Amino acid sequence: MGYREKAEVMDAEAMDRALTRIAHEILEANKGASGIALAGIMTRGVDMAGRLAERIGRIEGTTVPVGSLDISFYRDDVATRLSPEVHTTDIPYEVEDRTIVLVDDVLYTGRTIRAAMDAIMDYGRPAAVQLAVLVDRGHRELPIRADFVGKNVPTARRERVKVLLAEHDGRDAVVILEDDGRGVE
Repeated sequence: MGYREKAEVMDAEAMDRALTRIAHEILEANKGASGIALAGIMTRGVDMAGRLAERIGRIEGTTVPVGSLDISFYRDDVATRLSPEVHTTDIPYEVEDRTIVLVDDVLYTGRTIRAAMDAIMDYGRPAAVQLAVLVDRGHRELPIRADFVGKNVPTARRERVKVLLAEHDGRDAVVILEDDGRGVE
């Protein structure tokens, strides 16, 4: 099945404002940056975690540790995926007794986040795990809720939400994609 762009729901400015707001919310909820670390979920969550860390650093005048988390082998559908795309997990900080903020681009069923929580627990026992997402599109299959959300975007299950990042796509935007009717993906 192929997809075409149906609507742009966030442009670069809206994304920038949302990430700045999320950075402030993370700091407010945690009473500052002390004791927190970010873990971006591959792939776009890693770039977003970097952007959040940069904003937090500007606000607080400190460096927040950032790691990357590959959940390929923690997914509940790993046995049915023919060849999962595997990346490197890099958690360059102690997880033990630290508040870990998982960062992802889109929250949908909750399965990716469940896998990310399993993955981070392999590195130690955090004091708390929080979740920051740019877009929450609904349709949860697991009881998972984001602590920090850039934008709630109601969608139909047949639609897709795509976060475009300049680092990968040449522009920053969030778009809704719909089936183009061609039947080939």
